[in-house]
Amino acid sequence: MRLFAALDPPPDVLDTLRGAVDRGRRHEPGLRWSRPRDWHLTLVFLGEVGEDRLPALTDALGDEARAHQPLSLSVRGWGTFPPGGGRSSVLWAGLGGDTEALGALADGLRAAAAGAGLPVEHRPYVPHVTVARSRPARDLADTVRALGPLRSRGWRAHEVHLVESRVGKEDRYRTVRTWALGWEADPAPSPERSTS
Repeated sequence: MRLFAALDPPPDVLDTLRGAVDRGRRHEPGLRWSRPRDWHLTLVFLGEVGEDRLPALTDALGDEARAHQPLSLSVRGWGTFPPGGGRSSVLWAGLGGDTEALGALADGLRAAAAGAGLPVEHRPYVPHVTVARSRPARDLADTVRALGPLRSRGWRAHEVHLVESRVGKEDRYRTVRTWALGWEADPAPSPERSTS
């Protein structure tokens, strides 16, 4: 299976992103715009994973996810790969909020996957949601300007998903496993219980 670990923004945040992307789509219809149902925040790409490695991998990723607290995030701003203008092949929406903790989660999941025997990339983590691709690469500066400012409401990310990428299928992404992030105490005090 071709796998990655990811977070899913909630529907209202995706609606905000969809509204902004619709402006860009009208400006640059020649890009390959991703479908909103495919939008996610990749934490670590794992590549092809054999069935024999799946139990050790899921144990390691689950343990790591539980070691991190839920995150406060928002979708904020735009960027490209490669960055810095010029010719780019990927257009993305950026993330705001607990980005330092988000980076620590991504690094931890990468280390957990490596510990389970999977080869993982060792490049700096840039949190983003891919919204469009260009082949061949092109200058996307005008498209970024057409998209305008982007800032969603904040949300709490509580779960990490292990996702299978199924190229060529209508339902391209299928969730294989889900883990809760850490443990979060209930902010409301428990009512007193009578023992009589």
